[in-house]
Amino acid sequence: MRKGIGFLVILIILMGGFVCPALAAVGCTLRDPDRDVRRLFPQSTGYKTTFIAIKERGGEKLLKRIEEKLGEGFEPIYETIDVPYAFYTILKQKEIIGYIHGVNQKGEFGGLQLILATDLAGKILSFYCQRITNPESKKYRDPKFTDQFKGLTLADFYFYDPQKGNISDTTNPLSRIKNPGQRNDTDFKAILRGLKKNLIIFDEFIGGNRYDEVYERIKAHGKHH
Repeated sequence: MRKGIGFLVILIILMGGFVCPALAAVGCTLRDPDRDVRRLFPQSTGYKTTFIAIKERGGEKLLKRIEEKLGEGFEPIYETIDVPYAFYTILKQKEIIGYIHGVNQKGEFGGLQLILATDLAGKILSFYCQRITNPESKKYRDPKFTDQFKGLTLADFYFYDPQKGNISDTTNPLSRIKNPGQRNDTDFKAILRGLKKNLIIFDEFIGGNRYDEVYERIKAHGKHH
């Protein structure tokens, strides 16, 4: 009997080793799109959902460009090239009034799900953590923390270096946002990295590379990683 139970445990562990990465490499979608769209855009009359993967838009070449802009390579479990990114295009009658888009990001205790509502130019209108497992998760969900990101764009996040975990321009508004947690800054840095990735992918897929000029200028002046 004991041998049977032991074999079953080993089998589950072995299966987990193969299954978990596949489950993790999925896109980040809204838990309740109808409810979330109404909450984030009360004036909306509808929305449409689009799924786009790096693999189908530009493959390895696009992946390398996104990693360069991010300042760090993609994580092999949460950020595979075939992950479908969900974009919710928000409508008021026939007019597009904004977007909602999220990403998965590796955190201290597992995956984070970081959701942004942006205007047509990619300016942050709202941010929240749809999923975060942390003893201090309330602090990271508190509007006192998340509301500080309102009004920021990818131009601000291009000053954030995820490898060094710092912001190269101390006058940038992003530098005024401090870690609300007291244990350590692991999930705070993960949130900054995930939001930067989220905005880069939005700019590549939907925004028309609006902030490429900013990226090149910052890079030329040596302020980007």
